[in-house]
Amino acid sequence: MHDHCDHHGPANYGRAFAIGITLNLAYLIGEIAYGMNAKSLALLADAGHNFGDVVGLLMGWAAAVISLRPPSKKRTYGYRRSTILAALANSTLLMVALAAVAWEAIQRLQKPVEVPGGIVMAVAGIGILVNGGTALLFMRGRKDDLNIAGAYMHMASDALVALGVVISGAVMLATHLPWIDSAVSLVLAIVVGISAWKMLARSLDLALDAVPEGTDLEAIKACLKRIPGVTEVTDLHVWPMSTTEVALTAHITAPNGLPKTALNDAQEKMRHDLGIEHCTIQVNFEPGRPCPLEV
Repeated sequence: MHDHCDHHGPANYGRAFAIGITLNLAYLIGEIAYGMNAKSLALLADAGHNFGDVVGLLMGWAAAVISLRPPSKKRTYGYRRSTILAALANSTLLMVALAAVAWEAIQRLQKPVEVPGGIVMAVAGIGILVNGGTALLFMRGRKDDLNIAGAYMHMASDALVALGVVISGAVMLATHLPWIDSAVSLVLAIVVGISAWKMLARSLDLALDAVPEGTDLEAIKACLKRIPGVTEVTDLHVWPMSTTEVALTAHITAPNGLPKTALNDAQEKMRHDLGIEHCTIQVNFEPGRPCPLEV
């Protein structure tokens, strides 16, 4: 016997993605131009990060659109996992870009270059407005959609990074120490790199069907065991269908059968309390053989 929960797809944030991409792309072009003209590695470092933001927003938007395509005979789950692949590709690209920036910063620390702090402060100040404004576009949905929450946190952190660049410009104006720019860019690469590494690890976990972060496997098992008539829960597997949807399969043993609405009640509770959107539960009326994939 199989029973399935209803699906609840992510909200449509197409307009927010479009506005965010446009704002960040315009800022990125300006930041690269001024960074090269002023020979500011801090600005170029932030531009590299913002390039990752633009690519990430593009991939996130594309994946969100593709994931809405209906299932087919070949892809019975549809294209939901495209959001996971986009997250993995984005985090990998960001790590490569940050490594290049860190390497260049180390080289520049050995041979500092004079950088006009005023220009650095002005351009980065615009970045605070652009990144902060983009973050506001995703603020409303950050509690309901992990993908939107990621976009919100990423852009909010970018606003803080831009604030760090403004501070470096102020310090250079006050001290006339050219190495400050390279030092700040190295610190930014390390700080952002820590977040990027966590994003890479998390997206890799999702790609490898790990239990999604925040999903309590023991709570799920306890919920299934509380179904009236159930004596055993086996072959329980939980994995991400996308960056926002979680799937579950399980075998439950009920020697004397189940009340009519027991499965529906349990699945609704898991959907509401535990965030499991798609469930497949097989009912065994006598103990089955152990599964080789049993945890």
